[in-house]
Amino acid sequence: MSGTGFRPDAVRTVKHRLRLAAAWAADYAYVARWQVQGFLRRQDPSGYVHPDPGAGRRGAIVLIPGVYEDWQLLRPLAEALAARGHPVHAVKTLGYNRGRIDEMARRVEHYLAAEDLDGAVIVAHSKGGLIGKHVLLGAEGHRIRRMVAVNAPFSGSPYARYFLVPSIRAFSPRNELLRGLQASREANARITSIYAAFDPHIPGGSRLDGARNLQLESMGHFRPLGDAELHQLVVHEVEAGDA
Repeated sequence: MSGTGFRPDAVRTVKHRLRLAAAWAADYAYVARWQVQGFLRRQDPSGYVHPDPGAGRRGAIVLIPGVYEDWQLLRPLAEALAARGHPVHAVKTLGYNRGRIDEMARRVEHYLAAEDLDGAVIVAHSKGGLIGKHVLLGAEGHRIRRMVAVNAPFSGSPYARYFLVPSIRAFSPRNELLRGLQASREANARITSIYAAFDPHIPGGSRLDGARNLQLESMGHFRPLGDAELHQLVVHEVEAGDA
């Protein structure tokens, strides 16, 4: 059928690009809705620290959101984990997480020490995974049993170098602090990296050498946070080997 001008490969390519574009649009619609909802309907995270006693008593969770996110974007995960009996902690001093990775890690470390948490699990999104790894490698890392990171740019993002804002340029693969985290692999065995089939922000993916790597069927950088598939995986990984 070459004489008709019909090119199946070209049609498939167009369909694929349209599918990715639709996933990108849905991703931004999801995060915009949650950010507006979080701004208009502020919720005190302390309610998750003391879950329903009927759910049993399990290990503590520490939430670390991504850049320009506060803890409320992770509320679907907080609710899924609290329903299992996990005390879920949000580090409110992170704010919208615009500071340097090492600075944000120090705020998490201060919270861990102040709350005297031990054997906790970090559940992080995006930049939160880099902060979490910094914590695992730091002075308070002994308080953390493991980390479950969702769509974390462990190898950076090539798009970051096009931004003038320091909080985004920090994700450039050339960033010195990021390269230092990459080179420090001793904590990777305590990390589960869960990532979307397509992440418009991290085209290189979130696979981390030496970690447990799990790929979702869903697409997007933010939208998977509300996906039941992700909730089940996170609960499973958090409770794996849980005493």
